Amino acid sequence: MNLLLDNVVSDITGKTGLKIIREILLGERSSIKLASYRDKRCKNSIETIAKSLQGNYRNEHLFTLKQAVELYDIYDEKLNDCDTTIEKCLSQLDKQTDQVLKKKKRQKKMSDLNFDLSPYLYGICGTDLTEIDGLNGHTVLKVLAETGVNMNKWKTAKHFVSWMGLSPDNKISGGKILSSKTVKTKNRAKHAFKLAAFASANAKSGIGAYYRRLRARLGAPKAINATARKIAVIFYNMLKHKTAYKTQTQEEYDQAYNQRLLKNLNNRAKQLGMVMVPIEVT
Repeated sequence: MNLLLDNVVSDITGKTGLKIIREILLGERSSIKLASYRDKRCKNSIETIAKSLQGNYRNEHLFTLKQAVELYDIYDEKLNDCDTTIEKCLSQLDKQTDQVLKKKKRQKKMSDLNFDLSPYLYGICGTDLTEIDGLNGHTVLKVLAETGVNMNKWKTAKHFVSWMGLSPDNKISGGKILSSKTVKTKNRAKHAFKLAAFASANAKSGIGAYYRRLRARLGAPKAINATARKIAVIFYNMLKHKTAYKTQTQEEYDQAYNQRLLKNLNNRAKQLGMVMVPIEVT
């Protein structure tokens, strides 16, 4: 049909794109009329969208489009059935707290379930794990599907991250570390934490600052592994001890890192029999 709808709509399966496609299948051919179905949140104007809806409506193309939309509706219905089943299973699990979690305003994504996961996860876990930077309800659910909610299976957080393959696998010979690469595993929880680490790359938080500092020194792959391990340790401690997440801003992280660096320098100078003296910068 030579329509350029994808040039003016960021997602053709969104509200604007599907409305226009369904109207085309119902017989509407006027580009101005089709463009008028745009959602008010759409960035492009009616005139701009109308220019991309001028094409040749051939029967074979309309037939193919109709089948594609019907398949889309079938898959969408099946996904909704899965979401309904997941919600039913979550409601049947034992709760560790009866407290009600306050609703948060978060932008819904296409990959999100059709119901709010946060209250169910809060009741099952006894703490709000979605507060951790990089983790959303969907990611937390993936991790819990692999680990469960009982963290007593791992004695410490180090055992937990080692089980996932996020800790360094040091190969030592003659007292010298030859390699410290992590073990390659197909652990789904590890993959979820690495995605969470990548998602926090641009976050203005302590975890985001930690990732960017390591990326500048070690490169992205090692920084993602290290940040995923950091998130996994926080996840373990929160779930095991039922503690709340302590947020840390980028400024707080930088200040703590500088203080730690200064302390290490002072200790190093003391070992060498020296004293560090601050200088005034003019």
